[in-house]
Amino acid sequence: MSKLKIFIRSLLPNFIIDNYRQNKKAKINKNIEQQRVTGKGLSKNDLKDIFFKIGLREGDSVLVHSSLSKIGYVNNGPDDVVDALLELIGSNGNLMMPSSANGLLQLDFVSKGEVFDVLNTPSVLGAITESFRNRDGVLRSLNYLEPVCAFGKDAKYLTDGHFGEVTPYTKNSPFHRLTELNGKILYIGVHLDNAGTSLHLLEDSVDFHYPVYTADEFPVKIKDSKGILHTVTTKAHNPVFSKKRKCNELIPMFIENEVCEKVYIGKAESYLFDAKKMLDVMIEKYKSEKITMYTPKGEF
Repeated sequence: MSKLKIFIRSLLPNFIIDNYRQNKKAKINKNIEQQRVTGKGLSKNDLKDIFFKIGLREGDSVLVHSSLSKIGYVNNGPDDVVDALLELIGSNGNLMMPSSANGLLQLDFVSKGEVFDVLNTPSVLGAITESFRNRDGVLRSLNYLEPVCAFGKDAKYLTDGHFGEVTPYTKNSPFHRLTELNGKILYIGVHLDNAGTSLHLLEDSVDFHYPVYTADEFPVKIKDSKGILHTVTTKAHNPVFSKKRKCNELIPMFIENEVCEKVYIGKAESYLFDAKKMLDVMIEKYKSEKITMYTPKGEF
């Protein structure tokens, strides 16, 4: 979101912003319905062709952030998206999706004290993630704030280091282990401002200069796949500092350094990232210029 849009939004009453969002959603839904009626939706095979065209291949490990509505009408909804991805990457690949139960600021979420049930707590990150989470054989990491679902030959490795980590983005996290597998990150109809989870890898990969976490650790409860309840501790992002994020302002830097390219999935403006290059460039730019999602032009 541009600085001008942020400034204008700060001046508007909440009811005007809510009305704008509702009208925008209604327009999207109308367009999707029109595509359905006229038979212009996308099939599973259409999606496989698109995913191949943008650069996904058999054997890839890919983390997918997504918005189904942004794609347009898909014949069999989120199931077609998941099936297309799984069929394309095949048995030698790994498919991953975030599956957080948190739609709030992290500090607000941990303060609620709810139990995270790895088998039954739904993802709030869209229909595609829920379709994937409910598939047979999909593993879900035991992390309170940022659980990740994975399916594939390395699914256990990708998910089993997440339990007990004090932050969700450590070297044992699925997000970091994806970089070790030279994986990819696909943003379908979303961008770094609303799905920039992997940007946080920088914070746990260097001696980070900014106070992005709360000083306190919080006890939270996680129920594992056997029904055993565990209490672990986690840090949460500092909400004051979180408001300083300008994630999308990093996209030109990533494009310039051949980390990502803009692509289209149906009607959805999307991005395909090289996960390892993304982390390497973030570390390099942080050390040389203090560039972060909080300081996309360098030091404050």
